[in-house]
Amino acid sequence: MVLAVERVRERLLRASAALEAAGVPYAVIGDSAVAAWVARVHPSAVRNSKDVAILLRRSNLSAATRAFEAVGFVQRHVQVNEPAKYHIVFLENQESKLRDGVHIVLAGEKIWPDSSIDSPDVTESEKFEHFRVLSLEPLVRMQLARFRTENAVNLRDMIDVGLIDELWTARFPAELASRLQHIIDTPDG
Repeated sequence: MVLAVERVRERLLRASAALEAAGVPYAVIGDSAVAAWVARVHPSAVRNSKDVAILLRRSNLSAATRAFEAVGFVQRHVQVNEPAKYHIVFLENQESKLRDGVHIVLAGEKIWPDSSIDSPDVTESEKFEHFRVLSLEPLVRMQLARFRTENAVNLRDMIDVGLIDELWTARFPAELASRLQHIIDTPDG
């Protein structure tokens, strides 16, 4: 288990260092971003992340691809839900599974095919110790937009350490606000 956790962290550090070295604007998102925020408040409350997700601008995708390939990642396009919609992943090597990749979300575009909001821009991020992380409000917005079980758990973790509370519902459109309120109202799931 420890080795698996270390591999995810190493992949995150390698990917972000490659982007930093190439001067490509980015932000760490998803579980790794939630973990980074939670760690700032209560390090022992951090859950292990199973994958790495990074926000990039479409205009920087070629430069990011070169940066990732320079440190050994292999690009793969994976077809999802819609015939013409692809998910971009950079894998450790040709034999790697999708879980072992760096998953790319494009800034300013639909987060998921059925999403009602676009993803934020990479400028909505902050420098943490080793990499840039999406700022808290857009991160919460992304978690609420996706709203799978994993996202609800992430939101509960952020509530439990005091990063967000019931006052945050006013920051979001009605649909997202009601999702956050539901999580606040049902702390045991």
